[in-house]
This record gives sequence, C-alpha cells and structure tokens, in this order.
Amino acid sequence: MIQEPEPSRSEASSPEVPELEASEPEATRRAAGGSESSRANRGWWDRNADDYQVEHGTFLGDDRFVWCPEGLDEIEAELLGPMEDLKDKDVLEIGAGAAQCSRWLAAQGARPVALDLSHRQLQHALRIGADSVRLVEADATALPFADGSFDLACSAYGALPFVAEPVTVLREVHRVLRPGGRFVFSVTHPVRWAFPDEPGPEGLSVASSYFDRTPYVEQDEDGNAVYVEHHRTVGDRVRDVVAGGFRLVDLVEPEWPAWNTQEWGGWSPLRGNLIPGTAIFVCERS
Repeated sequence: MIQEPEPSRSEASSPEVPELEASEPEATRRAAGGSESSRANRGWWDRNADDYQVEHGTFLGDDRFVWCPEGLDEIEAELLGPMEDLKDKDVLEIGAGAAQCSRWLAAQGARPVALDLSHRQLQHALRIGADSVRLVEADATALPFADGSFDLACSAYGALPFVAEPVTVLREVHRVLRPGGRFVFSVTHPVRWAFPDEPGPEGLSVASSYFDRTPYVEQDEDGNAVYVEHHRTVGDRVRDVVAGGFRLVDLVEPEWPAWNTQEWGGWSPLRGNLIPGTAIFVCERS
C-alpha cells in the first residue's frame, strides 16, 4: 500500500480523477523556485497521469525496466549491476510513476520501494498491481527514509529534471544509500535544450542557447506555473553528482535502435539517429 508520510494526504484508493485545466497553458522561460516547481509538477502529473499511461503504457509495459524513449532496457544494460546480484537488494525507485521498473526489480528478487510525487501515478501502480512493491508518495527533495536504508537507487526520467535544486535530491539519495551503493538516473540529454522539441526536421536546427539555464515553464492565465522543467548542462550534471557525494562511474548516451520506430514527444528515429536524446548517469556512493 502507499505510505503517506504526511497525514493530510488522501487515501490512494480514491477513484476520483483531478479536474483538467480550463484553458491551454502558456509556455515560457522564466525563473521558478523549488516550492513552485514541486507544486506545479505534482498537479501536472496528477492531471495527466491517465493520458500518459494510455499513451505510453504499452511501450513501458507492466513490469519492464526501460531507461528512456530510445528503449534501453535494464535487462540488457545492467546499469544497476548484474541481474543475479539484484536478489535480496533493497532498491529505491525515485519518480516511479506506475512502478513498472520496481515491478521488474521485484521479479528479480529485489525488495523495491517505488516513490513518486504524484498521487494519481501511484494509483496507476495499484491498478496494474503492486503486491510486490512498496509505494510511497513523497517529494524526492525530502526522502522519508532512514540513513542507509537502500543498497541501490534508480530514477528513469523521474524527479531530477523537475526540481530547482537537483543537488538536494542527490544528497538525499546519498543519505539513504549504504556505503558503496549505486544510483543510476536518466534525464533528457542536455544538448536537446538547444533544439526545438519537435520530432521532425524542424527539431534539427539550434533555436536557443545550450547555456541558457532558465527553466521551461507552462503557466495559467494568472501566471501560476502548472508545469516546470529545469535545464542543466552536462557539466552542471557532473558537478551536481560530485556535490551530492557521488563518484561518476559512467555516462551512457543510448543510440537510437533500428527496431524503435515510435515518436515520443520530441523523440523520433530521425532525431535519434543524429543527436542524443538521453543521458544516463551511473554513480556510486563513497
């Protein structure tokens, strides 16, 4: 069942779907702090979780561990380590969505905990079936676990792109990992921020500065953020990893495979064959 560290949160079994926004939000680039980002993204994922699972559920599967739109699968990549070594490991998945990755980890004999900011995403985890996975609704910047609770941690496009201060998340992950623990996370490849988020030819020309860290914000007619995503350069990400207390073991940039013919937002075979779409950081706790 979903663990709710704050008593004010509603029951996870509630079938109600949050109301949709009355009008289309305005896309802009502006400053957005930690609390605004958290509030906006919790609301966005609660409103859009149903559509997200309908659109991407088949690709993600019910119990696959897919790192990125390119389709890199943990069963082949073994970024968390050899599959046989996952047995009896305590694993934290951050930004778990419907907990597909955690369900795969449980099938390998691990003891996963799936954490997400979005109540509605975790309801989908219950819908699919989460008997083998502990679900926790919480913010990744304040993990509700004791020091040294986990052997491994992972995040496939979860939390880190959406927080204003990623080092806070990294330090929290470092705190809850045991010495020698590995944290692997995937994010949009930073170079993509210089290009329009379009899957076709129009997405192949540089449109803005790669070095512009101004957050991407979607806001309502009153100027309130309803979605926020934060840009970090490759160098920023490496420095964040180090500042969080980790050692960077590998930086994986998945190539677009020939079998993958889908378009997923700005990801497509056209762009994937020319520029990287995902960066996966493999880190170890000292």
